[in-house]
Amino acid sequence: MSAERAPVTLPGWLEPLVRATRTTAAGDFLRYGPAAPAVGGRRSAVLILLVEGAGGPEVLLIQRADQLRKHAGQPAFPGGVADPEDRGPADTALREAAEEVGLDPASVRVVALLPELYLAPSGFAVTPVLAWWHAPHPVGVVDPAEVARVEQVPIAALADPANRCRVRHPSGHVGPAFTVHGLIVWGFTGAVLDRLLELAGWSRPWDPDDVRELPKRAVDLAARGAQPGPLPDPDPDPADDGPAADDVLPAESCPSPDRHRDPGTVER
Repeated sequence: MSAERAPVTLPGWLEPLVRATRTTAAGDFLRYGPAAPAVGGRRSAVLILLVEGAGGPEVLLIQRADQLRKHAGQPAFPGGVADPEDRGPADTALREAAEEVGLDPASVRVVALLPELYLAPSGFAVTPVLAWWHAPHPVGVVDPAEVARVEQVPIAALADPANRCRVRHPSGHVGPAFTVHGLIVWGFTGAVLDRLLELAGWSRPWDPDDVRELPKRAVDLAARGAQPGPLPDPDPDPADDGPAADDVLPAESCPSPDRHRDPGTVER
């Protein structure tokens, strides 16, 4: 499954991010993250789908269904584990997005593959796929047993300091988070969004000392899956279809939020 290859002009606000991804490394996202093993890592991909919304750029997020054994109720990018038939991370991400939200791959142009990120607690080796949704169309929940909500979240809302904090899991893991559209976006998804805002020059000054406890409901839902820790899950669940919030990272494993640019409004 491939995105459209015909030339598509990128919007001006996306070009700086695409340029920045050309020199980015895994350490820009996971400062102390180990490299994925050559054999044994669970190769997967997520789709970071950007689109021009009514008020500026937006990103597509999903909330996983509460009844899932793992990642229940958690925010995530569309995505999942690679199938043998996939021709690479872009194929995986687009196929999963089609299955989860009904995305037409022909409406998307893949613009960059970010560095592979290894999440030791679950054993996922995740490639974030950055894409421009040049021909948006209605999307939504395909299977309510897997996905509860689909949201297009404005980048301006993610960058708003009022919507930013860090959250602490009971295990001690701390990482960036966003409170938007009634969601608490944390863990892996929050960490990736945090770094993308920095890379694109969209981040605004916010208070990294605002550390909040992860709400009990999120903790209880996350407890259904493997507990955060330094070792991969020894018994991976075949129904565990990809990374989500509770693939959390060791405390301070994300690059510290010590660089904050204030570009004003996002350039369109």
